[in-house]
Amino acid sequence: MPPPAQERTLHPHPHQLNSATPDAAEAALLTCCGSRRWARRLTAHRPYPDLDALLAASDEAAYDLSDADLAEALACEPLDAVLPQVPHQGAPRTGATAAHTALRAAHAAYESRFGHTFVICLDDVPPSEALGQLLAGIRSRLGNDPEDERALAAEELRRLARGRLARLTLGDVPGHAARDSRSQARPDSPYVPV
Repeated sequence: MPPPAQERTLHPHPHQLNSATPDAAEAALLTCCGSRRWARRLTAHRPYPDLDALLAASDEAAYDLSDADLAEALACEPLDAVLPQVPHQGAPRTGATAAHTALRAAHAAYESRFGHTFVICLDDVPPSEALGQLLAGIRSRLGNDPEDERALAAEELRRLARGRLARLTLGDVPGHAARDSRSQARPDSPYVPV
């Protein structure tokens, strides 16, 4: 007799990704990271026996991104993805508007300095703290050397791809909904790129 539902261990399996056509798999992967080379590499190495194998392949492909691949992936990160969805719990509307204005100004300074959108993975940050973490992160990284910041952006992009793949795969598991059911193209947490 199988164990009760609450005692079953969830073993996400990338079944739909494994069984998709190469074009469909690549399209799904591009919602996780905008580098075509990364998506093609993950598509070519299917099937994945489980989520851990998929995440390991994702990490390896992300570490091998060239500067052009990284630039392509960063260019695909939407600037406005975070702003309408950052929670305003307990904050007066004017405070949220001021924070969003500060965030846009900080992002403009960042993009002017580094030539690409700011990315940060806040999957482990409570939604009520996301806006503050975004502002703190972008402000602290504005002082980075461009080469150091490029490496940090690549690491954040790798972490974003891992989280997106996990959410995409959890959506694959019959009977389990992805944590985020928004109908946007990216399986993001609500506060990823600025």
